[in-house]
Amino acid sequence: MTRCHDVLGIGFGPANLALAIALEEEGHDLDIRFLEARPGPSWQSAMMLDGSDIQNHPVRDLVSLRNPRSRYSFINYLFENGRLLDHLNLPVEFPLRKEYAQYVTWAAGHFERLVDYGVHVTGVTLERDAEGRPRYTVTTSAGETLQARSLVIGTGRAPFVPEPFDTVDSPRVFHLTRYLPALRELEEAGGAPRRVTVVGGSQSAVELTLDLARRYPKAEVTTLVRSLTLREKDTSPFSEEGYFPGFTDYYYGASRERKDAIDQYMRLTNYSSADGDVLRELYRLIYEQRLDGEQRVFVSGSRQVRAVAVDGTGVRMTVDELNTGESEEHEADFVVLATGFRDLGPAAHQERVPALMGGLAADFAFDPHGYLSVGPDYEVRPVAPDTPALFLNGLCESSHGIGDAGSFSLLSLRAKVIAESLRKRLP
Repeated sequence: MTRCHDVLGIGFGPANLALAIALEEEGHDLDIRFLEARPGPSWQSAMMLDGSDIQNHPVRDLVSLRNPRSRYSFINYLFENGRLLDHLNLPVEFPLRKEYAQYVTWAAGHFERLVDYGVHVTGVTLERDAEGRPRYTVTTSAGETLQARSLVIGTGRAPFVPEPFDTVDSPRVFHLTRYLPALRELEEAGGAPRRVTVVGGSQSAVELTLDLARRYPKAEVTTLVRSLTLREKDTSPFSEEGYFPGFTDYYYGASRERKDAIDQYMRLTNYSSADGDVLRELYRLIYEQRLDGEQRVFVSGSRQVRAVAVDGTGVRMTVDELNTGESEEHEADFVVLATGFRDLGPAAHQERVPALMGGLAADFAFDPHGYLSVGPDYEVRPVAPDTPALFLNGLCESSHGIGDAGSFSLLSLRAKVIAESLRKRLP
């Protein structure tokens, strides 16, 4: 007989890790199990770049906004590892990404009993048990079939690969989520590159440009940006209130038309922009190279890649200058796509539902604009009233606003909301 879990969580990154902690700390007697495709606990392992930081206050960690006394806080992690005073003496605004990744791994280590690592979910269906009760049935790459009274999807958003790169299948073109492993594979196959292109105008694009310039000092590194040029992130404390729970409630209650207007305003707090420190570092690097008469790093704005061709020697791109209409030819040994991630929604750059919900889409409701209908507690609204609860943990920016973007900002508070709803739904 297949065992039926109370809660089955798919993915065990920071979102579902924060949920596991919340359920433990706030008391529960639920049978919980998490499935994680990666071989072990990790966070942004492909982007562990020297000197890169996390871009949010360290107290916005897995737990502190929900429970500042938690043993799983970043501060306690530093204390238990003998680095608290050293960290407090560090002359930086935000923690290094490497250190926060170690914090996430440390916290996840306390929950290994609940997690199956190295397991890919291959299918999710809605079926009825022998007594006629609807249950989620999950199949895995390990050949297991699991059942659950509720499901929490916390897999993170899918990478966005724009045209014309979406039809390319080559190790020479890759999304930033594969950055370090892809570099290792290319170096093993052919050594250091002569020309590299980064596509995108985000914080990650700037960090990647700097990393490539350091990693391959003799290579030409070109960053192609669709906007006029690179832009600085909006870090106004007024704009940053978009990452308050009250703003999440405010956004949730707005019409779709007003949500779109809010998104447009809030975009520069998190997307298509970069922190001032990395922008200044990049500008200073380019200026010094020009001063030395050997510029190797370039930022080209108002550029749109229209066509791409890949062979065994490199990547050739046809690029339009959007303001003049001129067409340019670019060549690179490889291309890194710093093009972001797909949110939920009906547009071409969005996902109608998360990939794992593909077989369940007909069982859940959509609003008149084509967006998946998600409740304030992150539960997807079903068509039939007896459908088991299904929650989206970290996938709801289109319904809950910028605070639900892929950051730690409201992670712990969202976990609290989902944990409370699970306890209500699962007596």
